[in-house]
Amino acid sequence: MDVRHLELLSELAARGSVTAVAAATHRTPSAVSQQLRTARREFGVPLVEPRGRGIRLTEAGRLLAEAGRDVARVLAEVQARFDEFRGEPAGLVRVAALPSAATLLLPDVLAELETTAVTLDCADVDVAEHEYAALVTDFDIVIGHGLTREPPAGADGLVTVVLAREPLDIAMREGHPLARRRRVTAEDLVDAEWYGVPYGYPFDTVRLAVEEATGRSVVVAQRLRDNRLIEALVVRGDRVAVLPRFTTPTGRGLVLREVAGLDTARYLIALARPDHAERLAVRRVLASFRGHAAAAAARHGQALARAGETDASRRS
Repeated sequence: MDVRHLELLSELAARGSVTAVAAATHRTPSAVSQQLRTARREFGVPLVEPRGRGIRLTEAGRLLAEAGRDVARVLAEVQARFDEFRGEPAGLVRVAALPSAATLLLPDVLAELETTAVTLDCADVDVAEHEYAALVTDFDIVIGHGLTREPPAGADGLVTVVLAREPLDIAMREGHPLARRRRVTAEDLVDAEWYGVPYGYPFDTVRLAVEEATGRSVVVAQRLRDNRLIEALVVRGDRVAVLPRFTTPTGRGLVLREVAGLDTARYLIALARPDHAERLAVRRVLASFRGHAAAAAARHGQALARAGETDASRRS
């Protein structure tokens, strides 16, 4: 049994099309199709079948794809034990992170790992909460965010690690009428105009909570993704916005105010495929992210998932 065929079927299960597999593995679609035909001859049963303009795995193909994931996990465990035998983690670890989480954690993580044999290849990604889990197909570690400690949508079967609980505050200019208060309420905020985020992004739940508490609608002037852009807009007028406490630079005309009576926070969560999480290098990078997240939370007086905590880590 050729392990490469199992790996191919596992990739096809994860990516959904020959074209996507070809792009991810730096081959032509015809080369991928040829390997599928070779695998079909080896196993003696159909592994794929037509679906619309593409193909999908048969029941046999799905069984072997699952076996491919198991093989990958075992190989990763062997590599991890061998790395431990050699005395240190080594190799490339690919990380995708929400920009604000990367701003908070990545500089310290890169500095810590600079003298090790681990190399990071980093990308900043800003997508809706439910889209982060899919990124583990192309990255060893994905750092996203959500409104609870529970794994986000689509993360079934993934290793999940809660890094930090970060309060979401209301940003406004220093001279704003509400800036005189230490905390603001839903009643205060419903009368203000907002800079919001796209629908489906965690920050938008603060607006929804204000509307639910007051029974009135908030006026959202613009829906934007970039926190730095939102900061620049807030200091130039009387509109307010939701921004994360740890990574929003106050001063220079910008202040943050806690929302009284509402639980407004997000959780920074790391996701990884189980086979990738077995690698010693990946475990070393995760430990670094967790340690620096704990330090950041401590600087702001916030509780954090303790090192070694497993209630939010799941495998299936």
